[in-house]
Formats: sequence, C-alpha cells, structure tokens
Amino acid sequence: MKKRQLIASGAKWENIVGYSRAVRIGNVIEVSGTTAVENDRIIHVDDAYRQTRYIIQKIERALKEAGAGLEDVIRTRMFVTDISRWEEYGKAHGEFFKEIKPATSMVEVQALIHPDMMLEMEATAILSD
Repeated sequence: MKKRQLIASGAKWENIVGYSRAVRIGNVIEVSGTTAVENDRIIHVDDAYRQTRYIIQKIERALKEAGAGLEDVIRTRMFVTDISRWEEYGKAHGEFFKEIKPATSMVEVQALIHPDMMLEMEATAILSD
C-alpha cells in the first residue's frame, strides 16, 4: 500500500470537519476546496480576481509541501457564487495556468460557507514517474 501524506494548513476547521488541505498518495495529489481565508477572516471581499489569485497561491503552497507545483496540475474545479463574473475568475486562473492548461470546470453555486466567499477551488496534480 502506498504511503498517504496529509498536508495541513493549520485551520481550526481541519480537525472539526476532518479533512486535510491536500492529500498525496503515490504520485497523485488532491487539494481540497480552497477559499480566500487568512487567519480566520475572508480577504479581498467583493474582488473576484484577487480572491482567485490568492486561492491559487494557497493551492500552490500546498502542492509545494507535497513535492509538486502548479505545472503538475491536471484539473481544477471552480465553484463560484456569481457566474456573471466569470471573466474575473478566468483572468486570474489564466495568469497561472495559461501554459499548463489543466482540464477545468467553473460552476455557479447558490452559496459558499460564508457570503463574502466568492469562489472555492479544488485541484488535482499528478507527478511524473
């Protein structure tokens, strides 16, 4: 059986809910839904572009801890609260993934856990053998 590496962010919710920021098994890394929360407060309120950039940087830190980088991402999933702002989310996503071009989804959801959260993003990365 392959070793399971758990990557924690230190958020209080990890132990309450029972999740990890990311999990690596073998060469596969799954990054949990990530939002623009820093020290228990939501940042870049009402700025879809900046929330997206912050979230991708947060995902990048988790990947780095797991021994990967954004270049290893094969899939992202974006859950947004206002699809009419897709260009703002997309612009930020494109700045990081323009050359990588992972498979992606952008889906409008009714709400996230807090009304100031505009986006929650997941990522899957696979390391080359």
